[in-house]
Amino acid sequence: MERIFTVDEARALLPGVIEEARVVIAARADLAEITFDRQAAGGSQLGGIAEIKALEARIEEILSGWTGRGIEVKGIAPVLVDFPAVLEGVSVRLCWIEGERELAWYHRTDLGFAGRRPLP
Repeated sequence: MERIFTVDEARALLPGVIEEARVVIAARADLAEITFDRQAAGGSQLGGIAEIKALEARIEEILSGWTGRGIEVKGIAPVLVDFPAVLEGVSVRLCWIEGERELAWYHRTDLGFAGRRPLP
């Protein structure tokens, strides 16, 4: 069963999500660099297969933690998460994307990101 968040509940979780997102962002950048360097130069100063696997595992651990709390992961480049909610009787997603400092947007569930609006 899907967890439904209030705006206050989602906002209370957001500082932790932002901190974990920073880890995902750094790991994502390291993965891109290692992969590129391995293909272009045959190796990377950041490591090899073991480091790739460790970075992938760390990203998966964070994403699984979010989904385990009922947060929907929509993307990791950029990091984009939704908190299922109901506003004025309508199913919505409270929406946060990498770079935002607070939870200030939502969209109807059936519209997706293109339907984003500021929270009332």
